Amino acid sequence: MSLPAALRPKIGRPTWLSPRILRTEALSGLVVALALIPEAVSFSIIAGVDPRVGLFASFTMAVAIAFTGGRPAMISAATGAIALVLAPLAREYGVEYLFAAVVLGGLLQVLLAGAGVARLMRFLPRSVMVGFVNALAILIFTAQLPYLVDVPWQVYPLLAVGLAIMVGLPKLIKAVPAPLVAIVVLTIFTVSAGVAVPTVGDQGDLPDSLPILGVPAVPFTFETLTIIAPYAFAMALVGLMESLMTAKLVDDITDTHSDKTRESWGQGIANIVTGFFGGMGGCAMIGQTMINVKSGARTRASTFLAGVFLLILVVALGQIVGLIPMAALVGVMIMVAVGTFDWHSIHPKTLMRMPKSETTVMVATVGVTVATHNLAIGVVVGVLVAMVLFARRVAHLVSVESVLDPDGTTKIYHVTGQLFFASSNDLVFQFDYASDPSNVVIDLSDAHVWDASTVASLDAITTKYEARGTTVTITGMNDDSEKRHATLAGNLSGAH
Repeated sequence: MSLPAALRPKIGRPTWLSPRILRTEALSGLVVALALIPEAVSFSIIAGVDPRVGLFASFTMAVAIAFTGGRPAMISAATGAIALVLAPLAREYGVEYLFAAVVLGGLLQVLLAGAGVARLMRFLPRSVMVGFVNALAILIFTAQLPYLVDVPWQVYPLLAVGLAIMVGLPKLIKAVPAPLVAIVVLTIFTVSAGVAVPTVGDQGDLPDSLPILGVPAVPFTFETLTIIAPYAFAMALVGLMESLMTAKLVDDITDTHSDKTRESWGQGIANIVTGFFGGMGGCAMIGQTMINVKSGARTRASTFLAGVFLLILVVALGQIVGLIPMAALVGVMIMVAVGTFDWHSIHPKTLMRMPKSETTVMVATVGVTVATHNLAIGVVVGVLVAMVLFARRVAHLVSVESVLDPDGTTKIYHVTGQLFFASSNDLVFQFDYASDPSNVVIDLSDAHVWDASTVASLDAITTKYEARGTTVTITGMNDDSEKRHATLAGNLSGAH
């Protein structure tokens, strides 16, 4: 049995075979690998597991998604959102149950991909997307603040130098990623000058061995399934939402299109692999993805190399990596946050031109995301707010105008607009039942019947007229409206 066409990998000549492109991909991957280390350690702490669990997850996710994903140059690894979802499970039942939930979550993501969940992305309004991006930038920035509080004063000049390098170097040379230069320069300086500042090694023990393939040590019973299933389902939804939103963002930045269905399927496979290798699971990482893309990466080679470099750095070169000052990596992430934020969206001229409803949706998405530190909740709230405001706006665009036939025996009501639950509830009050003549025509040629609520309203109107001996004729419905009306009319018990 073969996979659907949308899920099959696209085969062609790899673009990274060019030495110039491969060099860019490799350097980008190295910068990403360095930035992944403190993030993975931090997320492991959030999840309440050993740092190795987060680091192994970042390695397996990046390598697996490089082969199975649908968005080139996007980085997937251990993330804070997944850590927050799985933390209660690990705390109450142990790390093995966490691994089992990651495997099940991956399987659910594969099933959701086959069900076409990626197509739901078309229902995300632009204002939600802008809010998502701005909230991500704020969360990336605020996540760096703990590394700048209660630290030696030398951290601040080191951070300033790092930021100056990343801002100024690209104006002089673009062959080498500025973040990598900043990391190397600051590390050499702090080591050679003996400056005592927080380092990567202070964040937790780095692994000294390779991840081992194994089956989660949990009882294979229905009780185990009931324990891990809720966490696995939440992880699957959060992971897919963040991954698909990030993929759409990269599509916009690079002016390219990616296969969202394959990305969904690939995320599931990567999580299954991660669970069997003792990782905490993950999804697309906006911060590291932006580092990768802004460094010039455009292919899957950078994603694969980021995972490989990460493993080499923490296993073979752990002692050297441990010397990197956190100030260098904090500077990299601050630049990512600044570059990610959509500054145009908050410009006074933009806010003056933008409809208030669009701004409200953006602010709601940002506010909820920042308050909960959960991108999925923020996006869901943003979509709900957008739906309510859209329904309210469209509901006010329905109008009913009447014309009396010259002979006085027929009155024609011309209805204009989109008729659905929000706009059709008041429709029944737009007719003059007591004074109208014996024949009434309701013209829907400029309207569309969308739901059962509208059919119920039309039934109520017809019933009120028939009770007075008035004949009602509904005309002008398009094919979709007529089909819906014919199916439901007279069958909605209790509608009137």
